[in-house]
Amino acid sequence: MSDAAAVDPEEAFVAALSSCHMLWFLSLAARQRFVVERYDDAAEGVMQPDADGRMAITHVWLQPVIVFGGDRQPTPEHVAKLHQQAHARCFLANSVKTVVQVGQPKEVTH
Repeated sequence: MSDAAAVDPEEAFVAALSSCHMLWFLSLAARQRFVVERYDDAAEGVMQPDADGRMAITHVWLQPVIVFGGDRQPTPEHVAKLHQQAHARCFLANSVKTVVQVGQPKEVTH
């Protein structure tokens, strides 16, 4: 029921979680002298009744695609650790009941 050309509050909520994670990830990567040339995220959110039957964004999946440049390249394990650290530091993710995960969306059921 919203204007497709506009950003609705639910989209802004998902975008804010994505942005918070991205900024922490970039900061942590820079501290370890990794060069991030590109960071894209096609984050998705699921809105459905929560455990109390109220409509809520119950899950958000961050799906970052990151391109590193330079000679120093992180291993997949190192990238996973950077994501874990970024998630732990994101004050938005720490402030909401929504489950925030990194990776491909999965079927959500209650």
